[in-house]
Amino acid sequence: MQDVQSRGDVRGIAIQRVGIKDAHLPFLIKTKDGGFQQVLACIRFTVALPSEYKGTHMSRFLEILMPWSQKPVAEPEIDKMLAEALDHLDAKSAEVELSFKYFVDKTAPVSGKKSVLDLDCCFTGRKSRGGELEFQLGVDVPFTSLCPCSKEISQYGAHNQRSVARIQLRFKSGVDCIYIEDLAALIEKQGSSPIYPLLKREDEKFVTEAAYENPKFVEDILRDVVLNLRELEGLAWFSVECENYESIHNHSAFAAHEETLV
Repeated sequence: MQDVQSRGDVRGIAIQRVGIKDAHLPFLIKTKDGGFQQVLACIRFTVALPSEYKGTHMSRFLEILMPWSQKPVAEPEIDKMLAEALDHLDAKSAEVELSFKYFVDKTAPVSGKKSVLDLDCCFTGRKSRGGELEFQLGVDVPFTSLCPCSKEISQYGAHNQRSVARIQLRFKSGVDCIYIEDLAALIEKQGSSPIYPLLKREDEKFVTEAAYENPKFVEDILRDVVLNLRELEGLAWFSVECENYESIHNHSAFAAHEETLV
């Protein structure tokens, strides 16, 4: 049969990214304990298309993804996946993004009740022919924040809200990326208090009082996150967005920062 995609094109426009988007597949994500967690991944998988080709072969993206969806995946597997794309699609560069919900274990601070907290996570890999993998980890970490101004000026109480820090990280070549579990634990400590899916009354009292004793503006949280990320060995670049879903306003408080480390 005719291979229409491989026909020539004379318009002289190279396409930087072409492929599939919003493909959904079950994937196995490696965990810190050496096991894996099954997730539902939303995938964008693309390659660069030279100007002389009419189109890419869309079916080959799924042909590459299907076997990898059956194996535990982290940074090394993303590298191999992209190498296959470069080879099978005869491309100069390839990129894949896996977005998924990942669950971390949580223990209530007083009752010790066990639960799991869902985190929005993303693996992004970029690779050029003959080059090294550029791997990026994204994790959204929720927590509680309590307003220092409200505490200072109020006769009693202080307004608080659920907040989130959206973290993106890239490590230097040869340095392993941090585990999702460790990054989440590090980031949630920078808020006024962690959050827990399951709390009994004694736990609720504990976290309410803990947040009251640790008031932070969105600027405070962001700066504390930045200081802690700077301490991660081998980190090459990071970006942070902090958002407080204000309880006394119909808008959020927001702060953002990014750095390239030498």
